[in-house]
Amino acid sequence: MKRVLLLLPTASYRNEDFLAAAKKLNVDIISAADYCHQLAPLWGMSPIQAVPFDQPEVALKQVLAALGREPDAVLAVDDAGLELAALLRERLHLPGNPPAAVRLTRDKLAFRRLLQSGGLNCPDFYHLGNDAQTATLLPPLQFPVVVKARRLSASRGVIRADTPRAYIQAVQWVRGIQIKADRDAAKLGLVVESFIPGREYALEGLLQDGRLQVLALFDKPDPLDGPYFEETLYITPSRLPQAKQDEIAQTVQRACELAGLTSGPVHAEMRVNEQGVWLLEIAARSIGGLCGRVLRHALGMSLEELILRHALNQPLPQVQYGEAGGVMMIPIPGHGIFQGARNLEAALQVAGISDIQITATPGQIIAPPPEGAGYLGFIFAHGISPDTVESSLRQAHQRLVFEIRADIPVNQANCPT
Repeated sequence: MKRVLLLLPTASYRNEDFLAAAKKLNVDIISAADYCHQLAPLWGMSPIQAVPFDQPEVALKQVLAALGREPDAVLAVDDAGLELAALLRERLHLPGNPPAAVRLTRDKLAFRRLLQSGGLNCPDFYHLGNDAQTATLLPPLQFPVVVKARRLSASRGVIRADTPRAYIQAVQWVRGIQIKADRDAAKLGLVVESFIPGREYALEGLLQDGRLQVLALFDKPDPLDGPYFEETLYITPSRLPQAKQDEIAQTVQRACELAGLTSGPVHAEMRVNEQGVWLLEIAARSIGGLCGRVLRHALGMSLEELILRHALNQPLPQVQYGEAGGVMMIPIPGHGIFQGARNLEAALQVAGISDIQITATPGQIIAPPPEGAGYLGFIFAHGISPDTVESSLRQAHQRLVFEIRADIPVNQANCPT
């Protein structure tokens, strides 16, 4: 039986889908989780269930010492474990992306420098250090600008500023978010870049021996112009002209080559305008949340099964581009305590809706971007065209009622990480 070491972040939406795919393939899963490495021993957990993903060099020694028989593959479910997974594969002589490539694509500053040196479209940007004086200095860029934490994802720690006052506030806010979320915040600093106009899109792909296979190109029909950038709708197939879709794929391929990514899932985000394709980020992982479920029709299997098959060098499916599909990441309207959701049955009766998953739990403290990095849940739809899918998702969302107790003081210190 094949064995896969799976790095499972405690807060990931996707743990169950990966475990279900492994069961279907009769794969033995060795799980390593990022429970608090200080508290876990008190709870009687083994060292491999208390792995500090955010300290990959430390975690590498810990996992190797507890591993036993070597696995046939190592996979990270989400961003938190990507660098550790790359280090483990390198040490165990398993195929996969080099640690340096993974590290580069996780760092927004390093990625911007890569695009610039490689001749790809790149906004003007600069690195803002963490000394107190820089927080009050205006950026050497024209407004609007976007202030970004260097290694966070899901629009967390990303704020647009249109004026000097808004910029100073954004810098202070993003610094606070990064300090909570990244143990290296003191040395990382922030990225400040010119705002890129245009519509956003997302590409889901798979690298095999350095060559990119596009699994899906998603439209994001809701404008993402700030000041915060909470994503909502993903619709596929894209309604862009084929020539522009080809340009996006070629740009992602080129960026992967520049970064040194050669194998496994790739998720890329980009903006498109009259000047061309502008990559926002490339991650050496698949799409986050439960969004990958929308691809089951096209793949003939779950995205997680495809990723496991690729890691184990097993046959892969032919992607069948038939009906349209889409997912809504249900946005969080404000800070508060989630109490529950109503009218699910009414929402499920909307034509084209295939599933609704409410992932927030009653009693959970919730916050939208730029502080939070989660969603209330996910709505899935399929239909004859992208337009009908988009309409179904919007109608279903309008029928849902969310109960959120917002009459409590919420500050950055108690927002979820």
